[in-house]
This record gives sequence, structure tokens and C-alpha cells, in this order.
Amino acid sequence: MTLTDLTIKAAKPIGKTQKLWDGGGLYLEITPTGSKLWRMKYRVDRREKKLSFGQYPYITLKDAREEREKARTLLAKGIDPGEHKKAVQAERLARTANSFEAVAREWFGRMMADRAPSHKSKVLARLENDIFPWLGRRPIAEITTPEVLACLRRIEDRGARDTAHRAMQNCAAVFRYAVTIGVANANPCVHLKGALPPAKPGHFAAITDPEQVGPLLRRMDAVGATFIVRCALRLAPYLFCRPGELRTMRWDEVHLDAAEWRYFASKGGEPHLVPLARQAVAILRELQPLTGRWPYVFPGRDDKKQPMSGNTVNVALRRAGISTRDEQTGHGFRAMARTILHERLHIDRDVIEHQLAHRVPDPLGTAYNRTKFLGERRQMMQRWADYLDRLRDGREDEAPVVPPPLGPREGR
Repeated sequence: MTLTDLTIKAAKPIGKTQKLWDGGGLYLEITPTGSKLWRMKYRVDRREKKLSFGQYPYITLKDAREEREKARTLLAKGIDPGEHKKAVQAERLARTANSFEAVAREWFGRMMADRAPSHKSKVLARLENDIFPWLGRRPIAEITTPEVLACLRRIEDRGARDTAHRAMQNCAAVFRYAVTIGVANANPCVHLKGALPPAKPGHFAAITDPEQVGPLLRRMDAVGATFIVRCALRLAPYLFCRPGELRTMRWDEVHLDAAEWRYFASKGGEPHLVPLARQAVAILRELQPLTGRWPYVFPGRDDKKQPMSGNTVNVALRRAGISTRDEQTGHGFRAMARTILHERLHIDRDVIEHQLAHRVPDPLGTAYNRTKFLGERRQMMQRWADYLDRLRDGREDEAPVVPPPLGPREGR
């Protein structure tokens, strides 16, 4: 007698396992706890075996009968349906283990281990934000060139052409690694040459004309943003450090009484020291009661134990109506300071380069150390902050800039 949905629903546990048969080896097993499980008995080489199809009502009577017929078809072809099911599951697990994200993270762990932390974070962010959401779960061996191109087009469409090119390079490296370890047969990125328009050449946008700096700073002051972001925006021109260094500034690196910020430069990993002008100290003292309980001076919006996102300053600049493509970027404050400090404030280039944590050719072999020209750099940072304030307030002519000596050169 075959089963019906009414019979199945009416069946109750009886304190021991019972079987309700449907035919062709299919039966419903009802456990003492009331679970209703689909099973199928069959024989291979005179040995009795059993298949499981799932639990009722998630697997309906119709579903179970369809699975039974698939199993009987395999048996008619001399295939053990139980072994076939195991092979399919193993293949599915292998496909998951060899997904693009799994292989990419393995590549990242092995091939990027010795790269600079700033570079590693950028590569991982590109993969996590622009590639994994669309390709991460796909078996890497099945990903096609058009699929990769679709991801790159999304990046290009938001105006990040350079990021699209870098993402393509990262994907190509992952696929090469996949081919090398035997989980993919080809690199679909080899066919993408010429598929993207060239990345826009040039340096980070930066204003280096003092007449334009004042209006820029006033627009920055008027931006609608959180207090934390406004503080980061106010500090950026005073410190002219790399944007990644600013956003990852830690309170244990900041020494307000000594007016110093000591950290390891993101490029080269050398210890670096930034003398803090009075204005910078004031901003940090105002911010400390709010964020001083967390490690980072500028904590993330959602996770306070992490730094704010890498694009926060540029987003704030754009919110202020400033084009980060053509006018000013967070990184551009370095070019602004480097140009104006030398051309307008007549600061020696070596002093500026040391404050920028750049390596300076030196026949004595002391190309860079954090305390070289420290006295001059302290004076320079204060003069720079005062000069920016005059530009912001429209008072540049109030105190004409002259090139006074900056005191004895330390370490020279």
C-alpha cells in the first residue's frame, strides 16, 4: 500500500522506530521522538544498503518519490546511488574549498606576507569590497573573463579607474596562483588587456598656490561631518602625513605634553617623529575625552577598536564640495606643504624631506633618522600651522613671511 500525505501526517510515534512503506524500496522512518525521515533500501552485489533523502515535511512525498526514481535509474545503469551521492558531496566540498575567495586568501597569506602593512591592507580591501561579493563563492575554475570584467566595470563606473586596474592585477595574480597549485586550468584575466580605459596618469590632486589654500581651508571648516571626522580634516593640513598614517594614529603614540607624535612610517617602516604645533595639540586635547578610551584617535564608526575607513578624509573633502580628482586629496596636503614650505617659507628641502619621512641621499649613510633636524622641524611645523591659520583667516599680508634662520641643525 502506497503512502499518502494524509497517512503521513496522521502517523504518530509509538515508542519505537516504525517504518511506513511506499514501494520500490522507499519508506518513511518514524523515530520515537517523532522525527519522520525518508529512507530507501536497495541491493548492490547482493548487499543491502540504505539511502537517506531528508526529513518530512521539508522533503515532501513527491520529492522523496523523485529521489527514489533517480536512485533506481542509477541502479539500472550499474551505479551505486549511495556511492554516487558521496561523490557528488565530495565534489561540492571541493568546489567550495576552491572558491575564488578561499584561493585568494590562501594566495594573500602566502604571497603577501612580506609586503608593507599599508600595501597589504589596500590589496585585501580591494578584494573584499570589489571582488568577493560577486566572485567570492564561485569555484575559481569556472570563473569566466566576462565575470571578472563585470566586477572591474563596477569599479570603473564609480570613477575609480586606477583602482579598477589594480584590482585586475590582483585578480590576475590570484588566478596565476590557482593555475600553479592545480585548482584552475586558465587565467581569465589574460584576455582583459585593453578592456579598461587607461588609468588617469598624474599625481594626487593638490593645491599649491597660497591664494587658493585659504578658500580651501574655509570650505573644509564648513563641511557637515561628525566631530571626529572634522578633527581629522583639521589635522590633515597641519601634519601633512600620509592619509593611512593619520587614520591609524593611536593615542599611545601621541605625547601631548611633549607635543610629539611618534610612530612607524607606513613606507619603509622607520620610526618617525612629528612635532605637533600648538594648533594640533589643541585639536587632539579637544578630541581626547571623546575617543581616548579607545586605541585609535580616529576610531571606526561601527567598530571603535578599529580605525576609521581609509577613504574618510577624501569623502569629507568631497562633501565640502572639493573635487578629489582635480583639486585636493588627503594625500595632496603633502605636496601642498612641500611646495609652499620651500617656495614661500624658504625652508631647506632636507628639513622638509625629513619631516615627510622621505629618504634623502647622504654620502655619510645617515639618509634618515627621526631626530635629524628636529629643532628646525619643530619651528617649521609651528610656522606652517600659523601660516595656514593666516591663509584661512585671510590675514596672509598681516605678517609677511621672511626667511629667518631656523636655529642650529641637529644631527647634521
